[in-house]
Amino acid sequence: MHQTLEQVFGYRQFRLGQEAAISAVLAGRSAAAIFPTGSGKSLCYQLPALLLPHLTLVVSPLLALIQDQLAFLQRHGIAAASIDSAQSREDVADVMARARSGELKILMISVERLKNERFRHFITQVPISLLVVDEAHCISEWGHNFRPDYLKLPDYQREFNIPQALLLTATATPQVIADMQSKFAIAPHDVVTTGFYRPNLTLLVEPTPGRDKRRRLVQWLGERAGQPSIVYVTLQKTAEFVAAHLAQNGLPAQAYHAGLPHDKRESIQRQFMDGRLNCIVATIAFGMGIDKSDIRNVVHFDLPKSIENYSQEIGRAGRDGAVSQCLVLANRDSLNVLENFVYGDTPECEGIRRVLDDLLGARSEGQWEFLLLPLSDLSNIRQLPLKTLLVQLELRGIIAPRYSYFAEYRFKYLIEPQTLVQQFQGERQQFVQALVETSSRARTWATVNFEAMYQLYQAERARVVTALDFFQEKGWIELESKQMTEVYSLQATDFDPQALSEELHDYFVHHETTEVARIHAMLALFASEQCLSHRLAQYFGDNRAPERCGHCSVCSGQVAHLPEAPALVALDQQDFDGMCGEFINKHRQARGAEPSAECLTRFLCGISVPLFTKLKARNIAGFAALEDYRYAEVREWVQRHGDPLAHQ
Repeated sequence: MHQTLEQVFGYRQFRLGQEAAISAVLAGRSAAAIFPTGSGKSLCYQLPALLLPHLTLVVSPLLALIQDQLAFLQRHGIAAASIDSAQSREDVADVMARARSGELKILMISVERLKNERFRHFITQVPISLLVVDEAHCISEWGHNFRPDYLKLPDYQREFNIPQALLLTATATPQVIADMQSKFAIAPHDVVTTGFYRPNLTLLVEPTPGRDKRRRLVQWLGERAGQPSIVYVTLQKTAEFVAAHLAQNGLPAQAYHAGLPHDKRESIQRQFMDGRLNCIVATIAFGMGIDKSDIRNVVHFDLPKSIENYSQEIGRAGRDGAVSQCLVLANRDSLNVLENFVYGDTPECEGIRRVLDDLLGARSEGQWEFLLLPLSDLSNIRQLPLKTLLVQLELRGIIAPRYSYFAEYRFKYLIEPQTLVQQFQGERQQFVQALVETSSRARTWATVNFEAMYQLYQAERARVVTALDFFQEKGWIELESKQMTEVYSLQATDFDPQALSEELHDYFVHHETTEVARIHAMLALFASEQCLSHRLAQYFGDNRAPERCGHCSVCSGQVAHLPEAPALVALDQQDFDGMCGEFINKHRQARGAEPSAECLTRFLCGISVPLFTKLKARNIAGFAALEDYRYAEVREWVQRHGDPLAHQ
């Protein structure tokens, strides 16, 4: 273990917690490493991966994280690769071949990949020593950034016979840690936490009215010109606006957000990593897994989404151990916008009912098949909450996932069809001949007909997919698969759909309340009269932090009294018909009915749902007109207009 640490990674000794986590894994036990951002969690799987006999499978929630870790592994000569949707078919086939041959030590994927029919088929053929769950707080409904598909990871571990798991996260409260531990059967002594206190981070909260924020940002960064800095904002348009403002004031800066083309994001990130660009203004899309040790300043121009997000984002500063500043320009101006983001993930009761009716409609077939996007459109539920809804139905024993498959497989011959057939003999040749004959060929692409293959040749779907994968690996065809179809078995259909819709709606409303409370817990932290470093550590169950750090704004005698948001025009003075008239008409034409109060509230608060994409709602007058108002107040105002609405 120590030899590998020095020879491969170039380190003389382990950092706090690393040796305990690595020893547990090498002894064959499942473990969890809960270290602050930048304390070397990744080494806890990278080093064991070299010493374990088989493949280490790493599940990570973000492509950016995967790419950064791969670059690090490749620099150290470790055989690692990823499979993701941005890769060409040739690249995926090459990675699979390397994994099968045992050449690969580490394979990195997103959790969604484990539902992919072709990938599942491939992974059953590869022995795996260790399952690594990066950003493991995503597995807990009590954690931030909850990812419903993560709930299935313990089942996947059993299904693919992976003997042990390692969970990694920087942001887990005691409740989340208990959740992770029970789901993966980790013994208490194998949960390694090193504390959340970072003595080199200066935590500053400055009460700043919205109108003064840009001026204060220029002034503060101007005093630190040339130091690597990240400025965090909530919205993409704010990122563009603030970056331009800094540049105009002699502080070169670039905006970074998910709306930029992939190559532009790559280029900005490279410039920042290389030190050619010192300031990035980013939405939270930036920074996950960024391995830049000398970031001196992290500024929150807008409030972060939660204490967990704040902790993760400031964790990018000072990884080299040198003193670094973390500043929040705090006020309540964007509080409603932040809260309103939460409400968009709560489906309407009627939408949940539509999903249940669709499920019950499949009773006679014994299984429920659907495509996620059309189901999202049908129910007007965003895809992430829709996945959460499906997982809730699983947990209640109503459905169980059977498999996912691509409804359509098509391929392009790279050699003549008859040459392909002649690569085989006997029964195999007859099978390939049948596949060629039953696949209907347009000019370039041939579409596979699974039904015909079964009727004419009794060939199971799995055999056909395996053959197609093999042909692609050999370079004989180019294979394309699309229209991911989910297949669930129906375990129980004797429920009352209306009662269950209401129960599930209550679950989402409870989650909504928890998320809004998370925002207010963060405000309470920033306005605290107690040492900020101590309060932050305490939130994560770490009681080892000093009661007074001596290097936060509270310890310097600056308790933040956050200014109230500027007063808004009373809702009763707003023109309801002017704001909603056009949208109501469009809704009537498209759906043949009035929009619900919930739907109108979302329109006025600028919260996207699938229906709005169809109606091109962003271009309709009134969209987001009330985004600065509290969602609950807008809903109440809309409901008061309910009667006149019904008679229009």
